[in-house]
Amino acid sequence: MFTGIIEGVGAVASIEPRGGDVRLRIDAGTLAFDEVRLGESIAVNGVCLTVVEFDDASFEADASTETLALTTLGRLGPGAPVNLERAMRPNDRLGGHLVSGHVDGVGAVVSVHEDARAQRWRFSAPPALLRYIAKKGSICVDGVSLTVNDVDDAGFEVALVPHTVAHTAFSAARAGDAVNLEIDLVARYVERLLQGRATP
Repeated sequence: MFTGIIEGVGAVASIEPRGGDVRLRIDAGTLAFDEVRLGESIAVNGVCLTVVEFDDASFEADASTETLALTTLGRLGPGAPVNLERAMRPNDRLGGHLVSGHVDGVGAVVSVHEDARAQRWRFSAPPALLRYIAKKGSICVDGVSLTVNDVDDAGFEVALVPHTVAHTAFSAARAGDAVNLEIDLVARYVERLLQGRATP
């Protein structure tokens, strides 16, 4: 599990095809990388990946065909900046919201507008996901926990404060860029419970 509070910005170092899927090597960048462990989980742009090799400044992880098909990872090239977060520990503060690292779909940056010292970002989202996105609810975009300011039939808007822009890969994002989306876990479970109640 993760919190959606980005701990560092790294970059894709290499993408190596291996038997139909790929091995990613990620430069840790500004991520605090002490005490990394083989087999631990690190969220890369919101995608939970397992560390299979590492050194002092980078780690490697395998991305399956499913992961490549359902996320933006397969579209990234060497040098692309990525948001990084190590899995939360039981005694961590939950500064964002509970994030699983299991991406629900891919959206895109539609527009970015200045809003006083903050920025107003609009994202498109697949229609199947929009039903789970609620005004003032939580959404995870490329691993970043954000609060939804507005939502309609085509997408949703959030406000990014200067700190978020400066300390995430959003500083390099532009209109048209694809983003990973993970809806709030609560919405998933509520729907599942309601489906159960509707079953005779």
